[in-house]
Amino acid sequence: MNTDQLKDLSSFHQPVSDFFKWPKNKSEWEQYLLSDEQISFFKENGYLSGIKFLEDWQVDQLNQDLIRISDPNLPDHTLFHQFFSNASTDPNSVLFHALGAWRITPAFHDVLWNPAFVMAASQLLGNNAVRFWHDQLFCKPAKHGGVVAWHQDYSYWTRTIPLQHLTCWVALDDATTENGCMYYVPKSHQWGLLEKPELAGEMDGLMEFLTEEQKAAFKPIPIELGKGYGTFHHPLLIHGSYENKSDRSRRAFVLNMFADGTISDTDKELMPGTPAIPKGEKITGQYFPILIDPKKEMA
Repeated sequence: MNTDQLKDLSSFHQPVSDFFKWPKNKSEWEQYLLSDEQISFFKENGYLSGIKFLEDWQVDQLNQDLIRISDPNLPDHTLFHQFFSNASTDPNSVLFHALGAWRITPAFHDVLWNPAFVMAASQLLGNNAVRFWHDQLFCKPAKHGGVVAWHQDYSYWTRTIPLQHLTCWVALDDATTENGCMYYVPKSHQWGLLEKPELAGEMDGLMEFLTEEQKAAFKPIPIELGKGYGTFHHPLLIHGSYENKSDRSRRAFVLNMFADGTISDTDKELMPGTPAIPKGEKITGQYFPILIDPKKEMA
């Protein structure tokens, strides 16, 4: 089946199902606002965790979808920008990693327009309109789940400027130290842009790029989350996750975004399979929709 014959949900820049209820006015939005204390914590530490994004029934639907779309033999998997049944460099470990799930199922499409997610993202990006960058699936099976090496997200995104990005990681299983939860290095977002290691390679590949002072301050903390809960982090915050040797899987999805007005810094395609946006031009179009404009929603 040709990709053109598949229903590509990236053509729809609003929810396509009743997975979430979109607020109708300012008062309905207020329940989703972060507190001043939460925003201050994010600015100081580079992350904000423990936010509930999904009910159990929504998690169940996403996990059902995940089982189907992770099958490389299904035609609609060709809508992914990238698809790795195993991105790990260790042949004895598995890390499923794919970009583009929002194009394939209504549930993964509509998590982009989760009110709790978009409102918080706008606040953490300075109350600006938020534009979608790309999504990711990260799945570590039980017993032999691979690592995600220490890294900074923006080190892989320098084809977009200025740095006004944000990442949201949401657990589809309870994420613990036993099954490979994420770890953050608090305040490392203040260390500037570092060299980038192999994402699914050696866990400590980044260490060779750190100063002695940074190595001394390198004190990762685990971000344990119940399923349906998520965490935001700054694009320069160092983070990673260890292998999963437990009896439980560790599935998660990631939503990456930037403030509207971010521009392309390359003449090459920004995402595999998408039309190039010339260097110096604002990033817009089918694959980079506006998720929320707070000036309109909070008027």
